Amino acid sequence: MDDGSAETQALIGSSRKDVRSHLNGRRNTATEFKVYKRRWFILFVLCLLNGSNAMAWLTFAPVADQTAQYLQVSLNLVNWLSLVYVVVAIFVSLITTWVLDTLGLRFSLILGSWLNMLGAILRVIGMLSSIPERAMFPIVMGGQTLCAFAQPLVIFAPTKLAALWFPDHQRATANMLASMANTVGLLLANIFSPMILKYTNTLFMLLLIYAIPAIVACFLATVGIRERVPPTPPSASMVTSSSEPFLQGVKLLLTNKAYVILLVCFGSGIGIFTCFSTLLEQILCVKGYSNDFAGVCGAVAIVFGVLGAFLLGLYVDKCKKFTEVTKINMSLTSLGASVFAVVSQLSDQKFVIGAVCAWFGFFGYSVYPIAMELGVECSYPVGEATSSGLIFVSGQIQAALYLLLLQALATPVAESPLSVCASGTDADLSWTVPVLVMAGLCALGTCCFVAFFHTDYRRLRAEATASPNTVTDQSTGGDTWANSIDA
Repeated sequence: MDDGSAETQALIGSSRKDVRSHLNGRRNTATEFKVYKRRWFILFVLCLLNGSNAMAWLTFAPVADQTAQYLQVSLNLVNWLSLVYVVVAIFVSLITTWVLDTLGLRFSLILGSWLNMLGAILRVIGMLSSIPERAMFPIVMGGQTLCAFAQPLVIFAPTKLAALWFPDHQRATANMLASMANTVGLLLANIFSPMILKYTNTLFMLLLIYAIPAIVACFLATVGIRERVPPTPPSASMVTSSSEPFLQGVKLLLTNKAYVILLVCFGSGIGIFTCFSTLLEQILCVKGYSNDFAGVCGAVAIVFGVLGAFLLGLYVDKCKKFTEVTKINMSLTSLGASVFAVVSQLSDQKFVIGAVCAWFGFFGYSVYPIAMELGVECSYPVGEATSSGLIFVSGQIQAALYLLLLQALATPVAESPLSVCASGTDADLSWTVPVLVMAGLCALGTCCFVAFFHTDYRRLRAEATASPNTVTDQSTGGDTWANSIDA
């Protein structure tokens, strides 16, 4: 198909409902679906945007002490540079899902990229020598808040991008790549923030370097993403979806038993992982493990999570076993959490703790994009961003509640001779009960999910009854392959 055709131009800028009607009108006459090579460019832009936004989120956490010194504020205020992401996400995520499902992917990515870039630039401005010292932190926080508003726009986009531009046998892989880019961004921030600050000895240079990918992503999104939807659909689900109105879609989700179980149970898993990442250093330092070792454990969990996600994405794209993979991974993650609750309370067990963190990441982090795809499958034809967004919000709310609970359960100890924690009350806290409770919450959520979650793959079934036999890949010069939908 000619990208400059009148048909294509008519599609660009129209509402999603109009696009659905247009495609439905062609349903009976279409003989094939098409995918376009520019889908990989859009995926690259989303990956860069997701990674950049994650780096902005975690910029200051690995160098909290130095940040407090440069900005002349307390450590509690420095922590809010990261916590603002959680607060903003809870309040704006529903609006963001409406934007994605109503105004479209192109609008959302461009808006998110501009918010992310302006926030990154504002953070740099806050560190200029001409800025009064008392204004530095508020300006940096303002920039961080803009980046926080961008996060839901980009973190909810992978399922939407995969559904709009990729055929059924590539959706899980595309979703995995876009979702794991956020995790890679967290890993890079953990590695490069201390390194850059060590060699440059200035927060200005750190923020300037982190602004570069945000600027590049904004330029590529604004200039390179020109279409709201592809000229022709990549799969039958984009033809048969009724695209429910936002509020009606939310109502359908909350009355969908399978989706509610996924919302609560997998949201609990997201909350557990947030607690694990946030409290890891505090849990280990009491038993004599250094901050560097805790950082290595966190990095190992992320690396193995990305590896696991890559392998799972390829596997699920071929076999379509979303439910089985999610249940198995959550069960193995729960096992890892239980083992961690025991070994983290022992000293001189670096290898075992590192191995458990690798296990925890490989099976826990990797299942995130698969579970998001499962949410779309069990809630179709509700918009992809709405189904993914509510799960994310559930995870954020449960993470906040779990953090409050676990911190309240941390009890003072008379003495801790092995502790290498920073001076203060952290050195006098025992995390034995909190890590056991964390493992128990993980096991409870997993058991409920394994026992009660059952669903039909609605999107795949719609494709099985409506799709033609072949899909044309414009990136390979028009070669075709047979659809293989396991319904």
